[in-house]
Amino acid sequence: MTKIKMCGLSRIQDIEAANTLKPDYIGFVFAAKSKRRVSQLEATKLKSRLNPDIKAVGVFLDDDLDMVAAMMNLGIVDVVQLHGTEDEEYLKKLRTITDKPVIKAFIINSADDVKRAEQSTADYILLDGGKGSGKAFDWSLLKEIKRPYFLAGGLNPKNAAEAVASLKPFAVDVSTGIETDGVKDAEKMKAFVAAVRKGETQ
Repeated sequence: MTKIKMCGLSRIQDIEAANTLKPDYIGFVFAAKSKRRVSQLEATKLKSRLNPDIKAVGVFLDDDLDMVAAMMNLGIVDVVQLHGTEDEEYLKKLRTITDKPVIKAFIINSADDVKRAEQSTADYILLDGGKGSGKAFDWSLLKEIKRPYFLAGGLNPKNAAEAVASLKPFAVDVSTGIETDGVKDAEKMKAFVAAVRKGETQ
């Protein structure tokens, strides 16, 4: 079964919708420049309301290692997602201060980008069209990929079924595609889950 990650949750009602729909992961964005950014205090409050069966992913962008580790070791996030230029050395250092799983995001523009992602030592890789651009990349670039991956970038209730049916990713990651006027929309969240499940049967 394809796992689902709903990213950029920032309000109590977003958490309540997620608790009803039960995605495998939700994401808290800590990147300073993101319009979906939440503070440590806000994330703590939101996490306290989250169904414990749902993993909270902290999304970081070239952040200080100690800050990332603190968020994880305080129990605010269960998984860390690195969405910047963090390299293998950064990953190695991170593993010395926390044992939580790591997702490394890669922006895919070419087959070489896919190969680079496959070689990452992160626990999981996430393949994206851009940093929160809401745009899909050329999925045909993934036809040779051997490693399980999170598919991100441009996913929404209208194309999720096709993505799951044709690519069979380990997980799908959505943010912009479940929003209306820049905030999470519970009906779109519900429709996205339904589309993913439909894609699994095709």
